[in-house]
Amino acid sequence: MGLNSGIEWTDATWNPTTGCRRVSAGCDHCYAATLARRLKAMGNPRYQKDGPDGEGFGLTLHWDKLEEPYHWRRPRRVFVNSMSDLFHPAVPYEFLSRSFTVMLHCPQHQFQILTKRPARMASVMPGLIDRLECIPPNVWLGTSVESKEQFGRIASLQATPAAIRFLSLEPLLGPMPDISLDGVHWVIVGGESGPAHRPMELSWVRDIRDQCRHAGVPFFFKQWGGRTPKARGRMLDGRTWDEFPLEATRPPLPDPVRAV
Repeated sequence: MGLNSGIEWTDATWNPTTGCRRVSAGCDHCYAATLARRLKAMGNPRYQKDGPDGEGFGLTLHWDKLEEPYHWRRPRRVFVNSMSDLFHPAVPYEFLSRSFTVMLHCPQHQFQILTKRPARMASVMPGLIDRLECIPPNVWLGTSVESKEQFGRIASLQATPAAIRFLSLEPLLGPMPDISLDGVHWVIVGGESGPAHRPMELSWVRDIRDQCRHAGVPFFFKQWGGRTPKARGRMLDGRTWDEFPLEATRPPLPDPVRAV
């Protein structure tokens, strides 16, 4: 586990898988692919498998890390797979089932899962829930949406049974008018960082914040971005926005249609 994570909206990271593959424009300057290349060069054994998106970034399953949460005593928010995507198509169903079983059996923690593949998440979660015999109350399911061209991911998230559903609009690459927030419990917004970062406009962020306030959805502003993540800070209109979902109290969506 990564203790004392520098990610503002979580406390720690847990990577039962590492490696991924780019799927959209938000992946163009993937920090995880860059870090994986560095870790491979340093000899880290978990980043030796190469993939189509770079050295050390081939999808790798770490079965030995699945039981790590059983050893954590202090309650934490845990970002699952900061260096991968748990719903990558090459992650087998049995691995997903083991992962969710561990999370369910560690109720002292809140597990935050973020994917760019919510369609797969929506298709497999009903079966996982049947196996677990409940919707895990301490598991938050989210999807990354960098532009309005990816709004279809929101619909897939909304079709997924979950205690908490959230959106990560990061890196925000354009305006997002009229976001569907039905059944969404939390929204994160952040700008891109790195030498080739794409700028984010104030009007885009304000509009999303105002949509959240109108819908009663907690809003978290992570960063403006720049050459480094901290380059421009994270103040918006004179304050920080660090809202979190307190509990899953919003009206649920109708039961999703199960995949055949």
